[in-house]
Amino acid sequence: MQSMKWWLLFWLVFFLSHQPPACRSSPPVCRNRPGPPGQFSCRGQCNGRCCKEVLANIFKTGSCDDAVNAIKELQEILEEEEISGASSSIISDTVVALQYKPNRTFRGLDIYASDNQVQPGQSPPSSRVRVQLPSELQAGPNNKIVFCMIKWPETYQTDVYDRRLFGLSVQRKRISGLQQRVNITINLTKEINDTQKPSCQFINFSPNTFSEDGCITLWTRGQNNVTCSCDHLTYFAVLLLPVSGSDTNGTGSLSPKDQEILTYITLIGCSLSLFALVITVLLFITNRKVREDVSMKVHINLVIALILLNLHFLLSSRVAAVSSTGVCLYMALALHYSLLTTFSWMALEGFHLYLLLVKVFNIYIKRYLLKLSVVGWGVPAVIVSVVVIIDRGFYSPVSLDASKSNNTDICYITNDKVKMGTTLGPFILVFLFNMIMFAVTIRRVWTLRKTTEFGQSNRDRAKNDICTLLGVMTLLGITWGLVFFSFGYLTTPGIYLFCILNSLQGFFIFLWFMMSLRKAKTAVTKTSNETRSTST
Repeated sequence: MQSMKWWLLFWLVFFLSHQPPACRSSPPVCRNRPGPPGQFSCRGQCNGRCCKEVLANIFKTGSCDDAVNAIKELQEILEEEEISGASSSIISDTVVALQYKPNRTFRGLDIYASDNQVQPGQSPPSSRVRVQLPSELQAGPNNKIVFCMIKWPETYQTDVYDRRLFGLSVQRKRISGLQQRVNITINLTKEINDTQKPSCQFINFSPNTFSEDGCITLWTRGQNNVTCSCDHLTYFAVLLLPVSGSDTNGTGSLSPKDQEILTYITLIGCSLSLFALVITVLLFITNRKVREDVSMKVHINLVIALILLNLHFLLSSRVAAVSSTGVCLYMALALHYSLLTTFSWMALEGFHLYLLLVKVFNIYIKRYLLKLSVVGWGVPAVIVSVVVIIDRGFYSPVSLDASKSNNTDICYITNDKVKMGTTLGPFILVFLFNMIMFAVTIRRVWTLRKTTEFGQSNRDRAKNDICTLLGVMTLLGITWGLVFFSFGYLTTPGIYLFCILNSLQGFFIFLWFMMSLRKAKTAVTKTSNETRSTST
């Protein structure tokens, strides 16, 4: 059951993790400057303990820019400072710091800190923050890990929650682009009101501004902690920002109850679709007249692509758990290929519809199905091959739950740019083309209403029209476009519709297939009866 929960996230990971960013500004770290910059510096001090005293003086009389430079210097000094044991801590009114030296293979580290205590591996009383560092940091005896919790002065006007900054660094390493994210969980000491929402951001020291790039905020209103899940190390803070109109609940994430409901919906829908798709293939194989129909051959290729997509994803989560590099590489390739073939055959469904409804006459194409197959199965193979040639490392285990630093759930693409270019890009092109063809279909159905057969009731006519449009919408993958409504005001309703309709896509295609068989049988029976009447 737990593995099926990621099926829901799978449909979203290719799109929602790369939503078009809203217009956003970078909040300044310093709103005011109570003095000329450059008066104070930690450089030249004996060690971290001396530097903390300088930092305290800066907080009292120095400028905000001086303070920002000082905390950066403090981090660097603590990295270079020698310590006698495995760890050393610094406690003061303004700084709580930990220096930790790994003495064996680094398998990750948890750091807990309160206002007067900091220690690795064990939570002290009244802990304010928990930091989870992944094994991907690969820190060794020569790579000291430094953690700092800074109490930011009230005089520096800022939106930082509880006036706390959290610094993380590894000696002799610049950490960025982590696949296993660093998680910083801050316990809330005061309630966040309904007009505000937390936002995890880091300090960009060049312009002294905050930025949220590379960080995910995990929080639901009413929750007593905020988790900042980031792919790099520097100084972080939780900013309290005004709730915009698009935030219906102050957060972009689903509630645990919604996640549970969507899990069951997706489990039932995907299971039903997979079963229906297999039945569809069996019916196609056993029915000779259906095998001779060109449109049905196009449909069955889409059916096979959807079967491959379902099967490879379900197996991918299990393969990722086994941690076999070779098998995971194959599963990642197969999953990417299956998704692209699904998109390509949905596009070819639109092209086939164009020939039937728009061009109509002179639509004979030599070796038509062979050429469609080259495009439908060949183009995705070329795209996947190019990615492998550039860097096969793009395919490896990917964590779908950013809140768990050591969790890898499926084998897929790890590079965001590759994922955008080879997944979202093709989908947008296919969706726009198929939307045009769907509009053409609606117009064609409306035109045919004027030439309805004599004796056909309005009710029967409307039923046929609706079934036709629903079938075409399913074959063209129009329901995939609901992903664009899965943020903003329509976040939760959009995700519900997206998961319901797309998890049942295979079942809807099965119904369309059965309806087509019934129509064909009815037409044969009608022709046979007319022939008998004529002969008598």
